[in-house]
Amino acid sequence: MNSRPRPLSTSNRGTARQSGATVAGAAVPLSAVPVLLAGLAAAPPASAQESWELYRVSAVRTSEAPVIDGSLDDPAWERAGLITGFIQQEPDEGAAATERTEVRVLYDGSSLFLGVHAFDSEPDAVLATELRRDGDRILEEDNLQIIIDTFMDQRSAYMFVVTPAGAQLDQQVADEGGRDRRASASAVNRDWDGVWTLETERTPDGWVAEIEIPMVTLRFPDRDPQSWGINLMRNISRKNEQAYWAPIPKPFTLTRVSLAGSLADLESLDRGRDLRIKPFATGGGRSRLESGISDRTTQGDIGLDIKYGVTAGLNLDVTLNTDFAQAEVDNEQVNLTRFALFYPEKREFFLENSGQFAVGTTNSTGRIADLFFSRRIGISASRQQVPILGGARLTGKVGQNNIAIMDIQTDEAFGEPGENFLVARYSRDMMERSRIGGLVINKQAGRGGRHNRTYAADLIWSPIPAFTLDAFLAATETTGMSDDQMAGHVRAGWLDESWRIYTEHTDLGDNFNPEVGFVPRVGIRRSKFHFEGNPRPERWGIRMMEPMWNVEHTTDQSGRLMTRRYHHMVGTRFDNGAYLNIRYDRWFERLDEPFRVADGVTIDEGNYKFYTLAFSFSSNPSRRFFYGFNYGPQQFYDGDRLDWSLNGGMRVTNQLATSARFTRNDVDLPAGSFVADIGSFQLDYALSAAMSLRSITQYNSATEQWSTSARLRYIYRPGSDLYIVYDEVRRDDALRVSPWVEEFRDRQLIIKMTYLLSM
Repeated sequence: MNSRPRPLSTSNRGTARQSGATVAGAAVPLSAVPVLLAGLAAAPPASAQESWELYRVSAVRTSEAPVIDGSLDDPAWERAGLITGFIQQEPDEGAAATERTEVRVLYDGSSLFLGVHAFDSEPDAVLATELRRDGDRILEEDNLQIIIDTFMDQRSAYMFVVTPAGAQLDQQVADEGGRDRRASASAVNRDWDGVWTLETERTPDGWVAEIEIPMVTLRFPDRDPQSWGINLMRNISRKNEQAYWAPIPKPFTLTRVSLAGSLADLESLDRGRDLRIKPFATGGGRSRLESGISDRTTQGDIGLDIKYGVTAGLNLDVTLNTDFAQAEVDNEQVNLTRFALFYPEKREFFLENSGQFAVGTTNSTGRIADLFFSRRIGISASRQQVPILGGARLTGKVGQNNIAIMDIQTDEAFGEPGENFLVARYSRDMMERSRIGGLVINKQAGRGGRHNRTYAADLIWSPIPAFTLDAFLAATETTGMSDDQMAGHVRAGWLDESWRIYTEHTDLGDNFNPEVGFVPRVGIRRSKFHFEGNPRPERWGIRMMEPMWNVEHTTDQSGRLMTRRYHHMVGTRFDNGAYLNIRYDRWFERLDEPFRVADGVTIDEGNYKFYTLAFSFSSNPSRRFFYGFNYGPQQFYDGDRLDWSLNGGMRVTNQLATSARFTRNDVDLPAGSFVADIGSFQLDYALSAAMSLRSITQYNSATEQWSTSARLRYIYRPGSDLYIVYDEVRRDDALRVSPWVEEFRDRQLIIKMTYLLSM
């Protein structure tokens, strides 16, 4: 049985007073403890190797697996490796956690088992109301988070989150979550669903959780014995306290796997045949109304998804007659810019291992250039689904080599031919946290010979933990285009406990055209410098402030100024979990052609200077009732604009939660005035951790459209689901029969069932 060392001091910035620590029964000399060299209590090690040695637990093999029933009474748990002695990151960095946490670790070759005992001095105050899998508020309530770096590559990992109520959340992490406190969406895949089992129980002294993670859910090296990176974090919601086993400094989160501890001595791991087959069947009906004529159809289909472990580190996925009936609907947006809006990917097949395909400005604020964007496959420009006949994806790791290849074939739709999409990504890990790689994308029309290709080489260089340089060089090749199809980007950033500083430059040629990517604006050269501090006043209930300043300068390819923004912001995080933000920007915009901002309202070409101002506040989102607002009086080109929004939510019971949001943009221009409204109401009801219902109703004044989507999900066995999905759209119609009720334009009811066969 192994345990991590006790904290050297409970002082936030005091000097350590001990001359060593004991790890796995051995004395660790002073020279091996970088916390003493730095003079900071319980500071994290300077390198991954030191972290693996300091925070190490031996995996204990058991011949009799514990019964997963929410109790730690099985005799096997008495022999398990023990993790305890968590250290605070917030609010008192370096101090011992205020509540004791014990995590026991076992494995039997085919599964990894974790037994959690989260002690609590006020068990009735433990907050856990969310039951829905991957629910929005799981990370805000009391929970225990586990991250496992199976390849010990200090970059990629699997993350599992459990709550006292038995809720589960899992996600895949790539590139340490973007290596920033603001995780990159392409580096943290929240929508990945692994197959694992959880049972929890509330106890008089806290709560208990038992977890089983089958080895077939994970990818890992093919060697014996092996060690994995592992770290754990406990969130105590009422105290707004986060405590880690292997300490993580304040700028980072649990995704900083280069500072994880180690799970050692794993042997004879068994993935079985490493084959999972998931057939599915769908059925339902659809009704459409056009010009007073109703068109009703029935629909039904079958398909198949296959997952096969080619090696312990490489996974092959095959999909046939792909269906995404269960995917959640997009949130409505109003576009008051000249550029395309971004809608995130929500389809299961494209979400798994999505970070392995990412190349672009993933560490930048905003979407400047994502060279691969999976929503370009199987979704039209008008956000209509295009049938996918099938495809295959090979992803994983062989030694230091990262491999990601995907090929998808779509069917004819909307008068357009079917298309084939081939995406191939290779990268190689270097040093501890650096990488070099390349990307090739080919989009080929089924007839006519038209093609679009993207080629890229990229680099991430991180010689020390605080400094990261990332860059890419790319080119596209499109039928009918020849010149100016190059693009490049470079970013150098520094991030430590006190400062976040970076500078970046992006050059996108006039004809740079990655049709399977997301690049809102081309023909530009954009430079940016960002400076941000993180003072902690330790008064007035303030936990941390985030004053920042940056300047963004964008020209066309001839050097003519097109956009300039001076950004000033002060964010304030309070001890009670609330957040206040004040933002002021000064803009210069050059329009070379008129900009149609709304129906009947056009801004003339010319040069414009204006400012934007915004105040926003949000309460602690983990509270039973939470709220927020935004107020933004500002100029808008040659006119004025007032933005405001209100949002709130309530956990009515431990099973029922609601939330609502309303946003208004009130624009007054010499060319005309208009108001754009977005409203939404969401309801979540969980009958149990395995069965949940979510409905969302939205209104968009720009399209004068009401939409409602409801999705019931029943996980009747791990990896097997039953979905019942209802969608409807209401909109004004020339033949409207009621002055009070919008007419149905499109509605459908779909039932989908999947069944996982694991071999």
